[in-house]
Amino acid sequence: MRYGFVFNIERCNGCYSCFLACKDEHTGNDHSPICAPTCEGCNLMKLNEIEYGTGSKVKVDYVNTICQQCANPACMAKYPDQVYKRPDGIVIIDPVKAKGNKDMLKACPYGAIFWNEKEQLPVKCTMCAHMLDAGEKVTRCSEVCPNQAILFGDLDDPASEISKYVAEHKDELEQLKTGLGLGPAHYYRRLPKPFICGEVICDKCGEDVKGAKVTAKSECGCVFEAETDFLGDFEVRGLPSNKEFTVTIEAAGFKTRTLTCRTNAAVNLGEIYLEKI
Repeated sequence: MRYGFVFNIERCNGCYSCFLACKDEHTGNDHSPICAPTCEGCNLMKLNEIEYGTGSKVKVDYVNTICQQCANPACMAKYPDQVYKRPDGIVIIDPVKAKGNKDMLKACPYGAIFWNEKEQLPVKCTMCAHMLDAGEKVTRCSEVCPNQAILFGDLDDPASEISKYVAEHKDELEQLKTGLGLGPAHYYRRLPKPFICGEVICDKCGEDVKGAKVTAKSECGCVFEAETDFLGDFEVRGLPSNKEFTVTIEAAGFKTRTLTCRTNAAVNLGEIYLEKI
């Protein structure tokens, strides 16, 4: 058994229900020996608001960064007497043995360990282990999410909902900082990445061109495609950062147009006029 989360960034609207439910579950509530009560200003969950894009084409995404419940936790490697991992994969900071160890915050490369000033303790997400031990099947954050943006379950059980989801969407899912070799348990769908967008317009009548094919080819040969909507808008998503792209726009009855850009960030090509044949 190994518990984990899937965070679907595309479904999260930043309502902070998960954040508030986590605070409600832990602030002032003693869940020993799993964790001590937290205090105001001490949060086990962090929801990062990420804004990107330019002009009228701006996106805001919310990325939930919490303890990744690593298979090889850096915090446990540094403080093996104060951190332990349960058989279900949940990593726990011992609230007695870790007392006063503020340096533990530096041990986590994800920045997921926080300081409980009142209890003088390093603290982090426990995946509501006290609830699971009491027979619950979900965590507070996954339970309250109104958009089903947080999926929780046993990653080792092929019949579980989360395992089926990971198998079905494996090409769309990512994990954080995998190069560190720590083995994070959680998956993310649609993490914020550069995109190329614009509006395709007929140069004669000024009307939006619907159904134009947009092909973006990177310097490394990767190809991404999109199509303009009824307003002539397009968006090529999920692009690699800091790459040169050749963008080709094709539409029946129009001359093909090609532009170039670099994805230092999200790129808004603005109004793109196509010449009638």
